[in-house]
Amino acid sequence: MSIAQALANVPVEVSFPGLGIENIPVSRVAFTLFGIHVYWYGMLIALAIILSLFLSTRQADKYGLKSDDIMDMYIFLIPAMIIFARIYYVVFEWDYYRVDWRRIFNTREGGLAFYGGVIGGVLAIILVARFKKIKSADIFDFLIVYVPLAHGIGRWGNFFNQEAFGTNTTLPWGMISSQTTAYLANIPGTDAFAPVHPTFLYEFIGNLVLFFILLKIRSNRHFAFQVLLTYLLGYGTIRFFVEGIRTDALFIGDTSWRISQVLSAAMVVVSAILLVLFGQRARRNLTAQTAALEDFVEIPPQDKPNG
Repeated sequence: MSIAQALANVPVEVSFPGLGIENIPVSRVAFTLFGIHVYWYGMLIALAIILSLFLSTRQADKYGLKSDDIMDMYIFLIPAMIIFARIYYVVFEWDYYRVDWRRIFNTREGGLAFYGGVIGGVLAIILVARFKKIKSADIFDFLIVYVPLAHGIGRWGNFFNQEAFGTNTTLPWGMISSQTTAYLANIPGTDAFAPVHPTFLYEFIGNLVLFFILLKIRSNRHFAFQVLLTYLLGYGTIRFFVEGIRTDALFIGDTSWRISQVLSAAMVVVSAILLVLFGQRARRNLTAQTAALEDFVEIPPQDKPNG
């Protein structure tokens, strides 16, 4: 076992002073099997995928889809999301990776960007849906419901890794550990010995709420892409605010513009506009269909009262 592997299994003591919770031992490693560390992050991602697959295949028939088609979607969806999540991260951290290209393939150090995964997932779904002759709107509106659920579960991996946290806070749920202290020591304008925002928790709660909202909308969908656009609006809002307080954001070149915040703002604006436009079109179509139906229905004359 290498020194790096041994250190990975050393628990970090995490505290929430405002809540009176002190020194919780947290390790990145869930367990060790035949000398190989199995990390919580990977375990949680696997759990998220399995749960999403289980729920989606169980619900497929209810929405006019085949469970076999959903399984095929996941076969291409998962690797596409992982590959594009890595490519996205590497592109915006190229100064680090160009020094040694072998770092690109060392994913055990982290470096997967959620929005990159979304891009890969969208491309995979479009291609598979076209091959299977499934309407893209139907499959997107069906599968997108499980994205915030899986994402929320995966965010707990950030807690076990003690990463992706926010700036200093005086709120009762502020978190502190040796990892936060060591990281903030290199961030100007922060107090390395003060608690930080547990942004993983914010995204977990936000994604869980969004999951239940999408479930409700999917069960009563009025127009194509309604569920997808609602997700983009909801998660874009969540991520815009969370990204604003994170300390590990990716930036556009040498600017102070946070990439994920810019994308989130664009998602919110575009999805809100499209929701309004698509909703108006759906209402117009419904009105036209109702009028056309009434034209074909013979309305019996009213009986005249005896005078």
